[in-house]
This record gives sequence, C-alpha cells and structure tokens, in this order.
Amino acid sequence: MIKLEKLNKIYPNGFHAVKDVSLEIKKGDIFGIIGLSGAGKSSLIRLVNRLEEPTSGKIIINNENIRLLKKKDLYSKRKKIGMIFQHFNLLSSRTVEGNIAFALEIANYNKSKIKTRVTELLELVELSDKRKSYPSQLSGGQKQRVAIARALANHPDILLSDEATSALDPKTTKSILELIKGIQKKLGLTVLMITHQMEVIRDTCNKVAVMSEGRIVEEGGVHHIFSTPKEEITKELIAHLPNTPQEKVNFIKTKGKIIVKLNFLGPNVRDPIITKAARTFDVDVNIIGGTIEHLATMNVGHLIVELVGDLEKQKSTLKWFNEEGVFTEVIYDGI
Repeated sequence: MIKLEKLNKIYPNGFHAVKDVSLEIKKGDIFGIIGLSGAGKSSLIRLVNRLEEPTSGKIIINNENIRLLKKKDLYSKRKKIGMIFQHFNLLSSRTVEGNIAFALEIANYNKSKIKTRVTELLELVELSDKRKSYPSQLSGGQKQRVAIARALANHPDILLSDEATSALDPKTTKSILELIKGIQKKLGLTVLMITHQMEVIRDTCNKVAVMSEGRIVEEGGVHHIFSTPKEEITKELIAHLPNTPQEKVNFIKTKGKIIVKLNFLGPNVRDPIITKAARTFDVDVNIIGGTIEHLATMNVGHLIVELVGDLEKQKSTLKWFNEEGVFTEVIYDGI
C-alpha cells in the first residue's frame, strides 16, 4: 500500500529532518510512528502525500511512485489520501456541514450528492445533531470528529493522522482513538499515525516504527516492540507509560540470585509458567513486580522476578523460559 525507500528531506536552511527512511505499510495496517519532539515525524508524514517535497528517495503508493506525478495527477491521487491534524484546521465561518461540504466542493464532487454524503459522514462520526453548529460552539473532541469526517469525504484508501489527539484530554483521546479504529475496520482503511504518545501506539496500532534524529531506529509489531524493546529511546518511551514495571519496582541485587525481566505474549500471559519453572528446576521464583499491557493486538505481560537456588539451575531456568516462548532480559546475573 505505502512503501518508502531511502526517503530524505533537507530544508533550505540545511536541516536534515528525514534521513534515509525506508518503511513498508501494508493494506489494513494501523501503523504508528513515534518519537520525541524534533525526531522528524511530522516532516515524514507530510512527505507521504507530498505536502512537503522530498529531497531524495521514493514514495510508492499502490505500486506508483508519486514523486514522479505532475501537479494535476498528484491532486487526483491526494483525493484518496485523507489527513487529520493536531489543531483541526476548520473554517470558522462555516458550519459543521459546511466544513465537510467544502472538502467535496473543491474536489468537484457532484453537487446534487454533497448533502447526502455530508449526512453519511456526520452519522459515521456521530455528530448528526451538530450539523448547523459552528466550530466555536464545539468541544475539542467534536472539532476533531468534524476534521475526521472531512478527511473521509472523498472515500480515501489511506488516512494520515499527524498528532491528532495530542491537543485533547485523556478521555477525549480515548474516544477519538476508538472512533478511528472503528472507521478503519468498517471502511478497510490503511492508517498512518504520527504521535509522541506511547499510549496511542499501545491502544490503537498493530505496527510501530520509532524515530530518532530523523531515522527509523526500531520497527515491528507493537506487541514485539513492547515486550522486547531494543533501543534506549524505545525503552524510555515505554517506561513513561503508567504501570510499567520499570517505574514501580525496587530491588536489591544479591550474589547468587539472578534477577530477570520476563515478557509474555498473548496466550502465555495466563499460563502458570512460574509454577512450572519452579517445579521443573527446583528453584524458587520470587516475584518482585509486574503488569499486563493491554495492546491493540494482544496482551503483553511483564514480570520482574528473582531466582533463588543453584546458579546453574537458575541458568537452565532462563534457557527454558526462552524455549517456552517467554522473552527474557537479565537485569542482574547473580555474579
């Protein structure tokens, strides 16, 4: 659906915002790109529909390199790429229905069908009772719903979201994310989301890429990234989520006792894996702390445990955990 190959963006002042980015986003993905401020996320998403012109590289959408398109053809292509923004970008002089209709008017939509299409979109975003209201009369969440309806006006295949929830409170954020997930499922959209909020990735996406200083430093399924993050920036982003074990746990390193973080995916979350390990290897397993993350794709469990017993048996236990599909991260090797 979307394939980026060695994409670069260098601004006239010499700032290299996007550096050799290659990504593949498949049809039906809700793909998140996360990073700290200044990582290059917003520049990247604006390259996807050429709101920003890349310095080099390819932007392939449905097997077509849109970097090669002339303005007229690019405009036609953009009709199938909806986009929502952090600050809504609504026209204050137009009502809700007028804002949605505007997207259809500039796309030369059949005038006799605009009212019907607007009604469909208002029902989709659950704002039918606000059609005659002006943006100044709406809450932040309602404004974003109007913006989502406008982005969907021309039946796009792709929806781009640039920090669409960062200006909203947590409750409203949750409702907007649920709306996007529901629309994605109903319409079969491919969604690319830019965010600095790891909880947005956790609750919504099935795949994620982590950006730092213009580069993609880590990517994969959300459950794999959450269970076994490799890069320090990824660990930092995850650690700032509420209820992560790194935040909550204090422990004392004792010689001869291995301390390990265990990460469970999907069905393994509920398995009595600790009991099995203790019985199989004649070791005690002291649970220091843990939590379960409820991701959009599956549950991921985290436990930090202390192994007590013969050190060789402890090492055999670690090996067995990996064989059982439990990812391990040794915090202290007992030596």
